Amino acid sequence: MGANFLKIQDIIWLDVFVEKIWRKHQVLTVEVEEALYSSPEIRFIEKGDVKGENVYAAMGKSRAGKYIITFFIKKAGDIALVISARNMTKRERKLYGRKKEKLNP
Repeated sequence: MGANFLKIQDIIWLDVFVEKIWRKHQVLTVEVEEALYSSPEIRFIEKGDVKGENVYAAMGKSRAGKYIITFFIKKAGDIALVISARNMTKRERKLYGRKKEKLNP
């Protein structure tokens, strides 16, 4: 189920997730923001605990070319509460490349 109709207008950062993303995945908040604001490929993951606040994954690239997948809860007003982010796997990069090719032949 694709979700590319979503546009991220703002990002919420909680210290607990910022620290975990860096400690476990060596990804900076600025890299995540660059990937989220650069027309990422977004897909639905699962329904959230709160009605209307579902979990999504966004695949995008930082300005430096780092491929990042970000998991977030979509809040009202197209706001993303980032809960995790990491470098894409080889398989995810391949999938991301194929989707981008379809959009920009």
